[in-house]
Amino acid sequence: MNLSQKKILLGLTGGIAAYKVADLCRQLVKAGAEVKVVMTKGAKAFITPLTMQALSGNPVHDDLLDPSAETAMGHIELAKWPDLIVIAPASADFIARATAGMADDLLATLCVATAKPIALVPAMNQQMWANQATQANIKTAAKRSFHIWGPASGDQACGDVGFGRMIEPLEIAQKVDAFFNHKPLKSQHWVITAGPTVEKIDPVRYLTNRSSGKMGYAIAQAAANLGAKVTLVSGPVSLDSPNGVERVMVQSAQDMLQAVESATENSDVFVACAAVSDYRAKNVAEQKMKKQGDDGLSIELEQNPDILQWVASNRDCFAVGFAAETQNLIDYAQTKMERKGIQMICANDVSRADIGFGSDHNELTVFYRAEQELETYKLGPKLKTELAQDLVELVNTIRK
Repeated sequence: MNLSQKKILLGLTGGIAAYKVADLCRQLVKAGAEVKVVMTKGAKAFITPLTMQALSGNPVHDDLLDPSAETAMGHIELAKWPDLIVIAPASADFIARATAGMADDLLATLCVATAKPIALVPAMNQQMWANQATQANIKTAAKRSFHIWGPASGDQACGDVGFGRMIEPLEIAQKVDAFFNHKPLKSQHWVITAGPTVEKIDPVRYLTNRSSGKMGYAIAQAAANLGAKVTLVSGPVSLDSPNGVERVMVQSAQDMLQAVESATENSDVFVACAAVSDYRAKNVAEQKMKKQGDDGLSIELEQNPDILQWVASNRDCFAVGFAAETQNLIDYAQTKMERKGIQMICANDVSRADIGFGSDHNELTVFYRAEQELETYKLGPKLKTELAQDLVELVNTIRK
């Protein structure tokens, strides 16, 4: 790791994982970073400011209204100072306060007062992590461009097992290093599709599916974070555009094909993550269709264009498909890979509530043909944001 001349503000909140942050601080300093530490009142119950001062080589800050700070505006000074703010551990309470924009202590105020990037490293009991309020706060934080690193799944101090465990100090330090230095996709152009498509039946009715777009958006953000130029062709979703990504919004499969044809003209990688409708109404009614007694309604459908197959046949780029299945996952995915003539396919079981449509977690079985052999990789289960980075790096490795 090389963090020479990088300024890292390390924020500690209350949680048993705070004791591990001493090692994180040591690793960041060893890598060449200048580290300043801010601690909440809760954090000081688990590890002393003196420890963090000795490891960072700088005084620890814990007072919002510090009379010794320049012009008594220490929070503004600190907010402008770092290149990156890392909050580890980030407790459920702190995530809630930061998401709400509260400024009731020094660390929370810094999050409001800074324009610098912020990484939250969650650490809490598995039930607290699973709580609907916490999940809603995490989603909001991600939409507001907080980086979310973790949590991991495993044994917890309370005896429970599950998601909520803080990722290890070495992994956090590596993520800091990657944030500044790891740009392996520089000069590459990635085109990614995401979300559902919408096929009109009449002016008020349509055919669609339950895709949330989360996986495709996570892949787009991961590719952009790693240095790629990214074009995201998205169906209708309720997600904000990822940072540093060009987003093209479309409705139907035909709209998506047209956008993909244009975007992939000089692309290096195409990832077909969108759940494209297989069929559309052959004849779209100009007016709202009315009930026709008790005989039901018949709608004639015709097949939509196969966007992934078109790219595989007409573009010289590395094509990656997705197979969202509810049964026979491996067989269906391999058959789809051969039929479409693509180099890689990612299969996920959408029948599982924990990794299906709308979930923040996913698990992928990735197939790739290397010469005559079919290679298999298992990714996850992880948060989609973390899984996306693993997948993007795997694609880049295999392409070489």
